Amino acid sequence: MFSPALTPLTAAANAPAFVLVCVACGFLAALVMDIPMSQEEDGFVPAYVAAAIVRRVPPAAVTFAQGAVAHHAAGALAGGLYAGCYLALSAALPGTVAVGGVDLLPHVLSTAAVAAFVYAFFAHVVLPRAGRRIYEERATAVRGQWLRSSVVFGAVIGVIVPAFATVV
Repeated sequence: MFSPALTPLTAAANAPAFVLVCVACGFLAALVMDIPMSQEEDGFVPAYVAAAIVRRVPPAAVTFAQGAVAHHAAGALAGGLYAGCYLALSAALPGTVAVGGVDLLPHVLSTAAVAAFVYAFFAHVVLPRAGRRIYEERATAVRGQWLRSSVVFGAVIGVIVPAFATVV
């Protein structure tokens, strides 16, 4: 399972391919997030609120398909954010232990940062501004459910990026 990691030089040289792999991993992680989201009463509220912002309509006017598209697109974008974090950190931190196709320390830090961002951005920026009625009535429950889903997202990114990065 351990292999040479992308060094800052090779990561930069392979950056476009690495970013594409990370975007795909983000999309896959968002698909896996559907599992815990579907088990929660308000699990898809973040998807509806995100789609409502894009469409400039109230969350109640968003269809499930529109919410799913917004959610999975956000996952892909978060994968791109992971790639940017990883490339910046791998250039700044010395390479030590490699897991799959990535250096372990920049990978762990990037995974944690992106999972925390995914949670915090929705829970503390998007939800209060766009999901007003939801925010007033069920903010704590929605945030708790979103926290659990964000942890799943981080765990999936943490596992699949090293595996898929070996193809870069």
